[in-house]
Amino acid sequence: MTEDIIIQISNKIKEKRKAKGITIQELADKAAVSKGLISQIENNRTVPSLLVLINIIRSLNLDMNEFFNEIGQPQQNSRVIIKQQADYQAFEKETARGFLYKRVLTKNVKNTPVDIVILELKKGARRNQMVKTDAYEYKYILQGTVEYQIENEKHILNEGDSLFFDGRLGHKPANIGDGDAKILVVYFFQEGEN
Repeated sequence: MTEDIIIQISNKIKEKRKAKGITIQELADKAAVSKGLISQIENNRTVPSLLVLINIIRSLNLDMNEFFNEIGQPQQNSRVIIKQQADYQAFEKETARGFLYKRVLTKNVKNTPVDIVILELKKGARRNQMVKTDAYEYKYILQGTVEYQIENEKHILNEGDSLFFDGRLGHKPANIGDGDAKILVVYFFQEGEN
């Protein structure tokens, strides 16, 4: 199944940047945006404005028509979508040891991109820095025990517990259990304020 166009664009920017051997900082400088914004766009944490997207594509010396022609069109709206586990797509959000992401499904729901992901946290895995996402986030603990820090508050979640919050708040998870943890994550994306 074709991924949502916004996710495809983010992945394509990252792929083309790496293929050209350009660092995130170099691309940010060329596109006249911050390094953090490029990172957030590439890692599906924000949706770029049209002007920012055009600047990034030009900064990568890519032809606009070719860039968008390679982006798959969404399939007809189906009322029933089935995804087999073997079709889940592994991807990397940020470099974080022990964090394994698998994309289950990305879909536009009433013009809002929704991204459904399984996040596996290896025993002891934790982020060192807070991250932010231009999305509301829902987390359901499928397995293990996870500590979620949101701003200055820490929440301990066990198997069967869930959490919903505004991802624009700084947050970071840590696997504090005795084994691996598995989390169902649903991102409800909001337009970025670029």
